[in-house]
Amino acid sequence: MTAVLTNVVPVFLLILIGWTVARIGLLKQETGDALGEFVFKIAVPMLIFRTLADAHFEGASPLPLWTAYFIGVAVTWAAGHFLAKVLFRRDAKISVIAGMSSSFANNVFIGLPLVAHMVGKEGLVAVSILLVIHLPIMMIVGTILMEGASARVDGGQARGLGPVLKQVGSNLARNPLVIALVIGVIFNFLGLSLNTAVATVIDQLAASAGPAALVSIGMALTRYPIRGDIGLSAGAAVLKLALMPTAVFLASNMLGLPHDWRAALVLTSSVPTGINAWLIAQRFRSGQSLAASVISITTAFGVLTVSFWAWVLS
Repeated sequence: MTAVLTNVVPVFLLILIGWTVARIGLLKQETGDALGEFVFKIAVPMLIFRTLADAHFEGASPLPLWTAYFIGVAVTWAAGHFLAKVLFRRDAKISVIAGMSSSFANNVFIGLPLVAHMVGKEGLVAVSILLVIHLPIMMIVGTILMEGASARVDGGQARGLGPVLKQVGSNLARNPLVIALVIGVIFNFLGLSLNTAVATVIDQLAASAGPAALVSIGMALTRYPIRGDIGLSAGAAVLKLALMPTAVFLASNMLGLPHDWRAALVLTSSVPTGINAWLIAQRFRSGQSLAASVISITTAFGVLTVSFWAWVLS
């Protein structure tokens, strides 16, 4: 267990460092925003591209990997929705945000660095394959459900599937992560190679992704205080940190995934809630405090649950 903590604790210490320097004003919030933009637009895309460009897929199908992870997402999202709707008697919009906050893991800013540190390259390949469809599916489903919930709660008519897909598709087409995924896969399948100097620069940028991402997410956390709806927020946090990795672990074993892929999926499913849940809440002007609280609670206690799963998988 000591070895596990040695690997996990530094990940959360970097988040704590980011939160501390922003909280005490040592670095301005604008600096954190710039760092996060660098991570999202340059460092992580370079990491994903480099990982996929050199990966050895050897005919492995991504379908079992996607199935195992999204079984966990579906189970946890449904549980979060039920928790809000039935037990806490919240409206349809809050229930959607509760479900999304319970099941939307921060795969990019925390999952990727954690898996890279603990599992290695094969784990990074698994997470990169997951990211091909994770963001599109989560954002499309979240948007469609919130459109319907808004129509029921606020009145009016929900947008059809076509306009939602068009909007999300347009956003994804400009998403640096998606672009890096596509280019990396093309390089791999065509057997292309990089110039040594270019490869060195890409490797250096990719190496900065982990620490920069963790510090930037720590700085961003100062915007998401724990406030309001504490009971529901705590319940959603428990679902995120406990139910989701358990469901992914069981599904991965049932589908017979390779050990490194199983470890990568379970670890990335056990990380704190991502800010996309808050972005959806902000856009539809409902559940912002709930999503923000779940992000902060899961980040505060994530070191415990991630350490547990790292120990189980070891």
